[in-house]
Amino acid sequence: MNKKTSESLRSARWFAPDDVRSFGHRSRAMQLGYGPEDWVGKPVVAIINTWSDVGTCHGHFKQRVEDVKRGVLQAGGFPLELPALSLSESLVKPTTMLYRNMLAMETEELLRSHPIDGAVLMGGCDKTTPGLILGALSAGLPFIYMPAGPMLSGNWKGQVLGSGSDTWKYWDERRAGKITTKQWIEVEGSIARSHGHCMTMGTASTMTGIAEACGFTLPGASSIPAVDSNHIRMAAECGRRVVNMVWEDLTPASMLSRASFENAITVAMAMGCSTNAIIHLVAMSRRAGAHCAIGLDDFDKASRKVPVIANIRPSGSTYLMEDFYYAGGLRAMMGVLKDHLQLDALTVSGKTVGENLQGAEVYNHDVIRPLDNPIYAEGALAVLRGNLAPDGCVIKPSACAPQYLQHTGPALVFDDYPSMKAATDDESLDVTADHILVLRNCGPQGGPGMPEWGMLPIPLKLVKQGVKDMLRISDARMSGTSYGACILHVAPEAYIGGNLALVKTGDMITVDVPMRRIHLEVSDEVLAERRASWSPLPKRFERGYGWMYSRHIMQADEGCDFDFLETSFGAPVGEPDIY
Repeated sequence: MNKKTSESLRSARWFAPDDVRSFGHRSRAMQLGYGPEDWVGKPVVAIINTWSDVGTCHGHFKQRVEDVKRGVLQAGGFPLELPALSLSESLVKPTTMLYRNMLAMETEELLRSHPIDGAVLMGGCDKTTPGLILGALSAGLPFIYMPAGPMLSGNWKGQVLGSGSDTWKYWDERRAGKITTKQWIEVEGSIARSHGHCMTMGTASTMTGIAEACGFTLPGASSIPAVDSNHIRMAAECGRRVVNMVWEDLTPASMLSRASFENAITVAMAMGCSTNAIIHLVAMSRRAGAHCAIGLDDFDKASRKVPVIANIRPSGSTYLMEDFYYAGGLRAMMGVLKDHLQLDALTVSGKTVGENLQGAEVYNHDVIRPLDNPIYAEGALAVLRGNLAPDGCVIKPSACAPQYLQHTGPALVFDDYPSMKAATDDESLDVTADHILVLRNCGPQGGPGMPEWGMLPIPLKLVKQGVKDMLRISDARMSGTSYGACILHVAPEAYIGGNLALVKTGDMITVDVPMRRIHLEVSDEVLAERRASWSPLPKRFERGYGWMYSRHIMQADEGCDFDFLETSFGAPVGEPDIY
């Protein structure tokens, strides 16, 4: 039975009253060619579309928005497309992370300020998923997330290429003089062959998978390749389903619990997720309310008991997202994980996780491994703490050389990316594979925006010696398509005076992943002396969005949200006045 009536629709506040203000609303809708039969007694559905000419992952959204509209109309709703900020991971500088919260704010205010009853969120590129969901959670209306889907697998001379992961691989080959400029250009034209986001288990596939695990997508939606006809049908079903969600009054507040986000952590670990998962999922859980909030320790706890079973690059060695879909996709993988999931968590389908997983089946047991034959015995991520990172830092042990899981070595410190890049390209650099490269002042404040600079390049001198991995530490992030022994998200960051700012070249650093420990082998007295002589760096912004950003951005362990956007900051925002 419907919980909502036509009279109680939110949009009726704009369209239903017999007054001069609603006359203006109706007449302007009619100016667009609509009539009362389009909106009277019907839920108004916003389709938040992050398409743009530079949105490389979302090139098919011009058509998909029409597919969503078709579904809304079929279910008796009134669809309205509302364009939102397009965050192209490849082209936006210095980093899309600087603007994730801007998209979240835009999404929240678009939904709150317009006559909207429910929403379909169209995203997929790395920061669009969390940005859209953060805003929709705060707006509080029924919503469903429509993922862009991964692109087709790359291919060059018969070799399968994975976005990002093979970029770094072949770039090192070129630096070492092993491939020509012509071959490099051929790789450029072969690695991204269709619409859709990265087809490795990078941040894009991680976050759309997390969205599904939380219950924000239709069952199985996150795995469908962007150009598959099933994706078109899924888009239309999103439109149909959201209309019913409005009538059911299935809001985030009525659907979500801590179990929703704990399930997402479990799925992330089993996927071999991007390290970025921690930042975004922590922020999303805190937007959902204190009763849903999770933290770094929840990830580490799950990591101890949930193995990596998705054999997808970069944690896996062979397969890509297209193969994952053919093997059964996320539903199949979650079916394998049933004993680790809280099956009574509710989803946008109106059913529980357990109900959604009925009939799920794995079709290729090398792509989606059984629990007793994982590709990595523990979860994808580990959280380390110590005097170098009192509030934590993150490593992806499933994607790094095993000898670096326990290692002590001398630091080689860089204060900015240009100096690091120049040094690592210098073949006379005094460095060995035992060194630990440190790049600082690249965090939320220092970057600014915490750019994906954390996968520091292996020094050219070592590349030519055949070295493929070494320990690297930074307060930056790294692309989810990256790999290697990279310790990231060091908190507090160096720019605001975290202990990372006090490290000097030659200091010994100990990393012990099994013990979850990272330690700068310098006495507290010496650190105190160094702190007394430390001077803050110049401000990054003197005006504009960056000025606001730098005053309100939180640290990595807190999800890098703006403090004033968190649910706990103040009283809920009410409905807009209409006079």
